[in-house]
Amino acid sequence: MILESIITCPHCGTSKSETMPTDACQFFYVCAGCGAKLRPKEGDCCVFCSYGSVPCPPMQAEHSGNVSCRSA
Repeated sequence: MILESIITCPHCGTSKSETMPTDACQFFYVCAGCGAKLRPKEGDCCVFCSYGSVPCPPMQAEHSGNVSCRSA
């Protein structure tokens, strides 16, 4: 399972490597560059699935048939 994801702000383009929570999805993220409060896109469970380079651990597990995603 991959725990690091590079999240990129759609407003200013700032990218930052973040460690993802392993037991829940992260519903909000504040951009370090412009301060925008990011929320998941329609149909995504969390900000990592919408703006990250890697989907969140619960979604990685779900795709392997282990766990479902929960909001943090």
